[in-house]
Amino acid sequence: MTPDDKTRTSRRQFIKGAGGVAAASALTALHAPAVHAAGSDLIQVALIGCGGRGSGAAVDALSTTSGPIKLVAMADAYADRLNSSHDSLVGSSVGKLVDVPKERQFIGFDAYRKAMDCLKPGDVAIFTTPLAFRWIHFTYAIDKRLNVFMEKPLTSDGPTSKIMLKLAEDSVAKNLKVGVGLMSRHARPLQELHDRIQNGEIGDIILMRGYRAQGPVGTFESPPKPANIGELEYQIRRFHSFLWAGGGCFSDFNIHIIDHLAWMKNAWPVKAQAMGGRHYRLTQEGLPAVDQNFDNYSVEYTFEDGSKFLFDGRCMTGTAGIYSSYCHGTKGIAIASKFGDCGGPSSIFRGQDMSPAKMVWSSKDNSNPYRNEWQELVQAIRDNKPYNEVKRGVEASVVTSMGRAAAHTGQEITFQDMLNSEHRFAPDLEKLSLAGISPLPAGPDGRYPVPEPGRKGMREY
Repeated sequence: MTPDDKTRTSRRQFIKGAGGVAAASALTALHAPAVHAAGSDLIQVALIGCGGRGSGAAVDALSTTSGPIKLVAMADAYADRLNSSHDSLVGSSVGKLVDVPKERQFIGFDAYRKAMDCLKPGDVAIFTTPLAFRWIHFTYAIDKRLNVFMEKPLTSDGPTSKIMLKLAEDSVAKNLKVGVGLMSRHARPLQELHDRIQNGEIGDIILMRGYRAQGPVGTFESPPKPANIGELEYQIRRFHSFLWAGGGCFSDFNIHIIDHLAWMKNAWPVKAQAMGGRHYRLTQEGLPAVDQNFDNYSVEYTFEDGSKFLFDGRCMTGTAGIYSSYCHGTKGIAIASKFGDCGGPSSIFRGQDMSPAKMVWSSKDNSNPYRNEWQELVQAIRDNKPYNEVKRGVEASVVTSMGRAAAHTGQEITFQDMLNSEHRFAPDLEKLSLAGISPLPAGPDGRYPVPEPGRKGMREY
């Protein structure tokens, strides 16, 4: 999501369908027979997580042009989201490639298994649920020998990061192809800029800057839980608000710029110090906000060579918007993303003055990075070439969590501190059911614990 309509539509903004159909919760107990490919080159796809991200990812998958592909199964914890997604997909430009009858629509926390059971080895599972469930779903996909596309971020704490790194090794050992939704790496302007930086066109990088400042978006802020919804469902539906479910707004909103600037440096930061806070914490409706997010974050990342990367994030109504990224070198400055997570054109200027007269290069490619990443993943599957982005996706998630944790604790956090932290936001998550108890219970006043820098040591809450 972006502050204005100048940027290309993201997966989360996939157009909503014409309306829901009858509830499908009764399908939980159904077992669908395996779907077999009509031809050896047909790739079947299962969508696990049917929100806007999932619907958009399914469209991108079905828009690939390297051979026959079809969506054959869908799964979500909640029927209304699956129904809406299915209706939208059927009515979209790729509707003829959607073959998901009722018997292959699955509802519930075990629905992911049933959807993947509809696939054969070598097919593709899309994971677009909140990140808390990523390792659970990936474990099953590896057992089923399925290729995978998974949305970012992949983790929000140390224990699950280690689990995902091990699963990354397992998936490589089984020759599985896995894409991660860090589409900046597939944006042609950023790819060309990366090559130019490596060739020395801006000299040695000495500073990088990234910004995502906007009004509240997604489920950044949450009002008190309504009485007609369970606490677990409330938190899953509003996953941006809760660290266990989605890593909070910092991890979910800011990972793209953090990832692509570290890529320009060809290194991950080794430590972070940060500040941030909650201010007038009422929702736009005037209700007390019960989410766990700060309104603003300011992070100073440090690389091993001592160079710095400054990142500022803010979600506050009425404030100035800025959503872009920059690399300062000893010879010149580069605009990485001009607007949004990876919006072109990227450009290079002599010196530190970004006036038109000092521009020496500007990118021309306007291809869609969301489509590029899918085209490359599916082509790797068809050609049986190595393709696995999980390790890098986990490392990008750890670096992002490192900045978030530095702000929430008021402590300097190193990469190893974050990776080796023993605090797990959601232990025993694999045992959750629809009627289960949330890993984060509210207090008697209906509020959830929030970060209090300096008061809780290395714990975020």
